[in-house]
Amino acid sequence: MRVEFFGVRGTTPLTTGAATAFGRNTSCLAVTSAAGDLLIFDAGTGLEALGRRLRETGGRAPRRIHLFLTHVHFDHIQGLPFFAPLYAAGAEIVFTSAFPARRLRRNLVRFMSPPFFPARFAGTASSKTFRRLGRDPVVIGGMTVSACPLRHPQSSFAYRLAEGAFSLVLATDTEHPPSGLDERLAAFSRGASVLVYDAMYTPEEYEARRRGWGHSTWAAGVRLARAAGVERLLLFHLNPDYSDADLEGIEGLARAEFPAAVCAREGMLETETIGR
Repeated sequence: MRVEFFGVRGTTPLTTGAATAFGRNTSCLAVTSAAGDLLIFDAGTGLEALGRRLRETGGRAPRRIHLFLTHVHFDHIQGLPFFAPLYAAGAEIVFTSAFPARRLRRNLVRFMSPPFFPARFAGTASSKTFRRLGRDPVVIGGMTVSACPLRHPQSSFAYRLAEGAFSLVLATDTEHPPSGLDERLAAFSRGASVLVYDAMYTPEEYEARRRGWGHSTWAAGVRLARAAGVERLLLFHLNPDYSDADLEGIEGLARAEFPAAVCAREGMLETETIGR
């Protein structure tokens, strides 16, 4: 399995300010199985760069793309209208979420249609199918994908990907409970190689004015990583208001408590051998 991060920010992409080492785009991960299957998780603004790469690779790009959505809040779908394979007649895109398939299709059609966007989602040239991931995992090649509900307004879902001995849990857009530990998510993440976790706020900012907003902190991520016995923690959904210095400081605090913790960065790779 090969995992590449194309967007790690939350809420909105960065459009101004100094260059950043962590990246400017909202949520998007590309996962390639050992057999060459392409799975994409979330369609934030990072999806546009991924689509460009696929277009440039031409015949080497997979014809079928599996696009999983954690939910349909704007920062997780805003890259979809600019995704090159959506307009390619030879592309097959399988849209998957833990929501009913008809609801997912209806929401994407509403999102991508005039007067909000000039091209209609249903009129783009790619072949599209919609699938719901329920209680049972789906198997794509040698990769297994399962889902877990998260604590977020209008709902969001974590995904666990497993292939061979390597497993990754993507748990973004979630708020830890008052106890500080989401036991259901801890059980879902148990023994994962990598946990990608929502760290939108510092503990101080969360306690002061962000309770109930549906996001979490680096400290809650550390507690979850310890409880679940994961090998590596990647802090994700990074606050667009945080500078490189802010994020480096957060990273240092997290690593002091969980040495295998880092803030995710655009271009970062995670495989069975990289990042251990």
